[in-house]
Amino acid sequence: MYKISKENLKALFRLIAAEQELYVPVKTADQVNFAAWSEEAETDLDTLKTVKSPKDAFFPQSENLYTVKKEGKKLQVEPGERKNQDFVIFGMKACDVQAVQVLDNVFLAEPVDTYYAARREHGTIVSLACHEPEESCFCKVFGIDCAEPAADVAVWMVGEELYWKALTEKGEALTKTVESLLAPADQADEESVEAEKTAIRGIVEKLPYSNLSLEGWNKESLTEKFDSPLWEELYQPCLACGTCTFVCPTCQCYDIKDYDTGNGVVRYRCWDSCMYSDFTMMAHGNNRTSQMQRFRQRFMHKLVYYPANNNGMYSCVGCGRCVEKCPASLNIVKVIKKFQNQGGEN
Repeated sequence: MYKISKENLKALFRLIAAEQELYVPVKTADQVNFAAWSEEAETDLDTLKTVKSPKDAFFPQSENLYTVKKEGKKLQVEPGERKNQDFVIFGMKACDVQAVQVLDNVFLAEPVDTYYAARREHGTIVSLACHEPEESCFCKVFGIDCAEPAADVAVWMVGEELYWKALTEKGEALTKTVESLLAPADQADEESVEAEKTAIRGIVEKLPYSNLSLEGWNKESLTEKFDSPLWEELYQPCLACGTCTFVCPTCQCYDIKDYDTGNGVVRYRCWDSCMYSDFTMMAHGNNRTSQMQRFRQRFMHKLVYYPANNNGMYSCVGCGRCVEKCPASLNIVKVIKKFQNQGGEN
């Protein structure tokens, strides 16, 4: 384990950015999201959660797939450029790191999504332990330890020091590029980090959703949950705005569209939402014709369909963004609790 003073973090970022692209939480107009680091950027490592998840680094909101150009009667297809530059994303929380594993199961399964695979190959994740988890957090429910995040490098902010621990070969390689700024941690430093972990876990135990039960959410419950009359009650306040899907770190739905540039046709993909009435719309229409069906699909996928096909891993990481951002106060916690109480008190 190594350490570096917080006052030297700008030098650390400068050194990383000299070798490869660097993305950090940046505050703009009082909102914090991951963005490219620059000398002028207001880096914010104190805000617990970015508004959007950092999945953009691996699964961009919009991405060109290929361009088709026509010359006479001939068509020329030019594939979109895949990521070929190494990059570091610094400050991801444990929930967002776990979300990347959820995306891996989707995009790296056969047939492999080569655009996503290129970003995963070139990306190095530096995760930051959550100093003070918030009331909307419930990552513990999904087996995530926010005090000890798994990534290529794990870091902890304790007092005026940042502690650095490489966990993978990528992490070791990154450590070598910045080792001139790092000092070896001693026994007292190790004890400080362990005390920080204990304090974080103590906060987690007191959070209102930390002991939420997932009992009954498995593939054996598919028919029971799918046919439950509770969905008719739960979906009513839903505005179909899609906010929950766009802030979610694990949602992977996308649409593919074409546009004419005047010098060819570009095919691109962009994030989509299963909450929209035109999602997966085809010539014959849509197989989910009501908002209740779309609402049900979102939560059945996260809690039943996905774990049934991925060795029990849920497609939710308890980040709490949907808890905070849904304008109608609908979220996965409310769904789980409603089923747990079978329509009784939430």
